Amino acid sequence: MITIKSDREIALMKEAGRITAYAHEQVRKAIRPGISTYELDKIAYNAIISCGATPSFLNYQGYPASICASVNEVVIHGIPSKKKILKNGDIISIDIGAIYHGYHGDAARTHFVGEVSEEVKTLVSMTKQAFYEGIKMAKPGNRLSDISHAIGTFAEGLGYGVVRDFTGHGIGQHMHEDPAVPNYGEAGHGPLLKKGMCLAIEPMINLGTYRVKILSDGWTTVTTDGAPSAHFENTIVITDDGCEILTKYEGEKIDV
Repeated sequence: MITIKSDREIALMKEAGRITAYAHEQVRKAIRPGISTYELDKIAYNAIISCGATPSFLNYQGYPASICASVNEVVIHGIPSKKKILKNGDIISIDIGAIYHGYHGDAARTHFVGEVSEEVKTLVSMTKQAFYEGIKMAKPGNRLSDISHAIGTFAEGLGYGVVRDFTGHGIGQHMHEDPAVPNYGEAGHGPLLKKGMCLAIEPMINLGTYRVKILSDGWTTVTTDGAPSAHFENTIVITDDGCEILTKYEGEKIDV
């Protein structure tokens, strides 16, 4: 069931989003060659706790960390580890969620570690742009799949693989709520978008094939061809005439 959030609930989600964004900012500042993904996880945990919130991911269905730290060919759900040391030329997708007074914020960003190839820079930039293309359609009266179609046609038009096995989602008192929000598909389908709907929109775009597989730990999801993957996610709320992003950090340029 899709829930419409009240003004009170949206206010709480804005604060959850602000805390999520704050944790992202602290992690972003720390990313460099030589740091472990375990250290990044601790930075995010401390940032979230310091704001009076709790990490959404920690112990969620048994997940053992506060962030997902997905390096290079890891698409999503990379588990932080003391053994995973970032090196020059890597990219890392950081996914963070925070719970504030029972409401969730959820966002992901892909960062460069040192100097990366132009091909990979473009992948990351275009994944971010795919998000923008999607939220142009996030307004009352449109159908849910209008968002999906905009993301998919943009990314596939550039020759990228759009992950199909995982989707965006509704969000609120639960991290994952109805509806699922695929990053591909035909326009004009699914529920009507209405003011007060809260969604996590999250293109996951691969340099090669769209196909992915889950490793033996049950979480880490990688591209089947070993090509790099990028991830860009924000929590949004549908407004009177468009949408508002709830998870951008101070100074971050995101245009709706």
